[in-house]
Amino acid sequence: MKKGIISLGAVVAMIGAGCGTTEDNSTYGYLYCHMSDEGEWTAYALSRDGLNYHDLLDGKEVYDTKALSGIEGGARDAYISRSEDGQKYLMTTTDMCVRNSRVWYNYGMNLLRSDDLINWKSETFDFRKGDSIFCDKNTPGVIEDYSKICRVWAPQFIWDADFTWEDGTKGGYLIYYSLLLDKDNENEYDRCYYSHADRSFTKMTKPQVLFDWGYATIDADINYVPADGKYHMMIKKEGGKPGIFTSTADKLTGPWSEPVDDDYVDFEGNKKCEGPSAFQIEGEEGWRVAYIEYSSKPRRYRICKADKNMRNFTEPQGIVGVKAPQHGSFMRLTKAEYDRLEAWGNKK
Repeated sequence: MKKGIISLGAVVAMIGAGCGTTEDNSTYGYLYCHMSDEGEWTAYALSRDGLNYHDLLDGKEVYDTKALSGIEGGARDAYISRSEDGQKYLMTTTDMCVRNSRVWYNYGMNLLRSDDLINWKSETFDFRKGDSIFCDKNTPGVIEDYSKICRVWAPQFIWDADFTWEDGTKGGYLIYYSLLLDKDNENEYDRCYYSHADRSFTKMTKPQVLFDWGYATIDADINYVPADGKYHMMIKKEGGKPGIFTSTADKLTGPWSEPVDDDYVDFEGNKKCEGPSAFQIEGEEGWRVAYIEYSSKPRRYRICKADKNMRNFTEPQGIVGVKAPQHGSFMRLTKAEYDRLEAWGNKK
C-alpha cells in the first residue's frame, strides 16, 4: 500500500476498528464502552466532544452479564465496534470474574453482537475444550495442550479483508488476544495470538501466534493509520522495559516491528498503566490514546494526544464524567445512535 493512498480494505478496517461512522452519517457524539471499576460488567458512557462524558444507567451493566458470559459470569475489557458492513455492532469481552474466583486466571472470551447497541447475543469460547470449539478443522494448530491454558485476556478485533476461508470466501474479523499457556512453567509468559471470526461473529478459527518478543505482552489495540499507511498497535509490555508502547506492521498478521523504545506513553513515571485504546475525535488530524493508570488509589483513566502518525504522545488528562472507568474502547456515534442510547439510558 503506497503512503497516502487508502485502499477500500483500509477504509473498512478503520470503520471496523471503531474509528468512524458510515460514510453518509457525520459524527454527533462518542460512546465509551468499558469494564466498570465497580464490578466485572460492561458499562456505557456518552460524550459529545470525546473527552467529557456522562454515565448511562448510572454506570451499571448494559446487558445481563451472567447470562452472556458463559464461563465465569463476568465480563472484562470490553471492546466495541461496528460490523464491517456497518449494519450491526460487535463486542468482545474477557470472560472472567476475579471477585468470585479470587485468582487472575481465566479460560475464554465472549463474542457479542447487536442490532441496536442495547440488545445483545453472545457466543462463549471456552479454550479448555480445545480444537472442538474452532471452525477450521483442517488447519494445523499451535496449542499442544489446551487444558493448560490459564489466561485468555483482552480480546479485540479488526476487519481483515485479506483473510481467506477454507471455502475461498474472503474477509474475516481478526481477533487478537493474549494467552498464558501454563502458569506452572517458570519460562512461560503471555504471548499475543490471533484467530479469525466469520461475518456472523459466531465462529472462530484456531489460535495462531501473532508475535513473540520474548517477554509478556497484553492489552493490544490495533488501528490503521492513514498518515503512514501502516497498522499501529499500542500494547502493554510486562517484560523488558515496561510501559505502553507502539509497534507497526504492513499487514495485520505481521510481521510486527519491535516496539519503539524512545516514543511511548511515559507520563505516569513509575506508576503502572495498561488497557490502551486509540481513537480519533472528529475534526482532529491526530489521535487520542486512552489508558488506565492503576497504581494510584483511586485508579485514574487517562486520555493523551498523539500526532497523525500516532507518535509523539503529549498532554495527558483524566476522563471527565465517568465514575468508574476501566479498560474499554471508544466508538463514534451518529445523532440517531446517540439519541437512542440517551433515551434508553433515561428510561431504565
